[in-house]
Amino acid sequence: MAKRGILLDIEGTTTPISFVYDVLFPFARRHLAEFLADTNDNLDMLKAEHGADASAGLNPPAWSEKPVEYITWLMDCDRKSTGLKQLQGRIWQRGYEAGKLKGVVFPDVPPTLKRWHGNNVDVRIFSSGSVLAQRLLFSCSDAGDLTPRLAGYFDTTTGSKTEPESYRRIANEFGLAPPDITFISDVTRELDAARVAGMKTMLCVRPGNASQAANGHLIIGSFDEVP
Repeated sequence: MAKRGILLDIEGTTTPISFVYDVLFPFARRHLAEFLADTNDNLDMLKAEHGADASAGLNPPAWSEKPVEYITWLMDCDRKSTGLKQLQGRIWQRGYEAGKLKGVVFPDVPPTLKRWHGNNVDVRIFSSGSVLAQRLLFSCSDAGDLTPRLAGYFDTTTGSKTEPESYRRIANEFGLAPPDITFISDVTRELDAARVAGMKTMLCVRPGNASQAANGHLIIGSFDEVP
């Protein structure tokens, strides 16, 4: 049997949207000031982003040595910022390590990952959250450590999830032709980009997900439906 790959989104695909918006994001907000106060994190990426926002006339909060207001503003904008996502990942790391956070996955995810792994399917993750945040969610999940079933992780350092070129880069990392990879996500625009790059696509419809136009993508409600 030819080698095949599966690329998974997280939010609304492997994991309930409610976990991200009701648990992870509030945790990062609550602990942001404390985290910045007692760490010397490199914020150069965020500082450069602030400069770009100011130049673009977006009127961001003023930059400061511990830019809580600006970072909170980015969170309010739900900005898919690499600097923000990396910072959030480091805050969540403290929560996971202290036992205050535990990753949540849908019930069908662990047995399906086990099945795919047993069938020699190459399964990887592509999420706007940082690679660190992705690893933490799956290593500290409510179903145990799922990382042995996952072969790789991609975040915004690879590119935007709505740009076909990101999926071409990912296919190259898989070492597979794009048609040998199936991308599963709850967002049609992401699936559109993956399809342009040549990947197979599936629209994942889970409880709590926003309604999406199918736009010709195969619809699934569970990973049990994926060979």
